[in-house]
Amino acid sequence: MHLERLTEKICAIARSCGAFLREERNAFSRDSVESKQAHDYVSYVDKESEKRLVKALSEILPEAGFIAEEGTASYHGEMYCWVIDPLDGTTNYIHDNAPYCVSIALHRGTEMLIGVVYEVCRDECFYAWKGGGAWLNGYSINVSDVDRLDDAFVFCELPYNADAYQSTALYLIKHLYGKIGGIRMNGSAAAAICYVAAGRFEAWAEAFIGHWDYAAAALIVIEAGGRVTDFYGSVDFIGGHHIIASNAKLHHLFTDLLPEALPKGM
Repeated sequence: MHLERLTEKICAIARSCGAFLREERNAFSRDSVESKQAHDYVSYVDKESEKRLVKALSEILPEAGFIAEEGTASYHGEMYCWVIDPLDGTTNYIHDNAPYCVSIALHRGTEMLIGVVYEVCRDECFYAWKGGGAWLNGYSINVSDVDRLDDAFVFCELPYNADAYQSTALYLIKHLYGKIGGIRMNGSAAAAICYVAAGRFEAWAEAFIGHWDYAAAALIVIEAGGRVTDFYGSVDFIGGHHIIASNAKLHHLFTDLLPEALPKGM
């Protein structure tokens, strides 16, 4: 398997689905939105984008299974597995707010082989293949060298599980706000992790997320020289639901704090 050539094909597929998202956004109506759970939404756009991804990816690697957010296809222990999110940042999309992404990863078991994230609003395609470095629209990217708290720019996302995560979120903000360079949240895990890979942010953390939310971006930040773990600091995070991504130098921003205020149920 030639990973670089395969990555090129996946980037083209991601861009094609992104073009569909962009076109549909022009005439999008909130009347088409359904609730999966409190404040967690899905629309015909998510479902149609996923169908397009499954069809296109099946044509280039028919022996692979799928882990797909909207359940269009399934995984039955195949050697290779596509992990896809047809629209990461659905709430942003519904409100015509950036960013939102198409996210595609290829795994062999727990081994990350390829990650592609296409951020539609800025026309940015982030991608990486194992051992090939991290890239953005044809240019090599790396995590930042920032190691001072005063200069640190981080994401503190707020997942949908408010009852379980509220105390964690408040604890993080209390101990970071005013001590670091800035705190932001953007509503797309895939985009946020890629922004860490590109050196725009130093760290990001979120719980109660799906495998499809981070599978592609995790490889991109690792290939960009960063670090990815779960909330306990373990590198065996694939398939988990709580993730930290950083430039490595400031990973401790979250690993030092989170054990003191883990979300309920963890």
